[in-house]
Amino acid sequence: MHAMPEPPAVRLQLVPGAADSPVLLHLPHSSRYLPADVRRDILLDDTALERELDHITDAHTDRIAALAADAVPAAIRPWQALARQSRLVIDPERFPDEREEMRAVGMGAVYTHTTHGERLRASGFDPAPLLDAYFHPYAREMTEAVEERLAAAGRAVLLDVHSYPTDPLPYELHSAGPRPEVCLGTDPFHTGRQLLEQARDAFGDFGTGTDSPFGGTYVPLTHYGREARVSALMIEIRRDQYMSEPGGPAGPGVQGLADALAELIRAVS
Repeated sequence: MHAMPEPPAVRLQLVPGAADSPVLLHLPHSSRYLPADVRRDILLDDTALERELDHITDAHTDRIAALAADAVPAAIRPWQALARQSRLVIDPERFPDEREEMRAVGMGAVYTHTTHGERLRASGFDPAPLLDAYFHPYAREMTEAVEERLAAAGRAVLLDVHSYPTDPLPYELHSAGPRPEVCLGTDPFHTGRQLLEQARDAFGDFGTGTDSPFGGTYVPLTHYGREARVSALMIEIRRDQYMSEPGGPAGPGVQGLADALAELIRAVS
């Protein structure tokens, strides 16, 4: 048995943009924060945990998004949605049920294993309290954020900003394919040809690829496969383009990536 986690003060931070902007930048994996009660159920010692956070956190993606938002005119400034806790608490991008393929390596909505296949939580760990305290409320808040964009602009454009390591990690299920400088993750329902082409153009100074090594993109389940007014694209940035791996400082590449993201924001606004 595991006690219900203390409800967090903020699960999702919403940074306002222009009132009628359709664009929502989603930063689900940029935080390293672990509440103390959640930390207690993680088996890794502090050194191993810091190393795992180095590997699993999409470091500095929040900075890239903030710089991009600052670079566009105020009239089209995008909204930003940032997870305030690490994905080691819950991963808001996973399906919470058997649809999630990453459950095969212990990395479903609540991780039981690390990027290197080690035990993160004890065998028999009950994920339900974490799902109730974090995953489902986060999903509701993201749903509301998308609904607000639909009401204000008549459409919503979700740009799901991530990063990934230059060299594959053991947990990856599709590591044999290309690892471009920028991987564009698509969904057959929510990613139209125009949005994909706009992204390729915006990131034209980088080598881009599609759905390798990571595919798909985040859409709240309420809208997923149902609401055609919600467009979505995942932007996976290879970490050697802007930072020292793993988990090191940001480098000069941050500005060029922010400029490219700003160009995409202008194109889709």
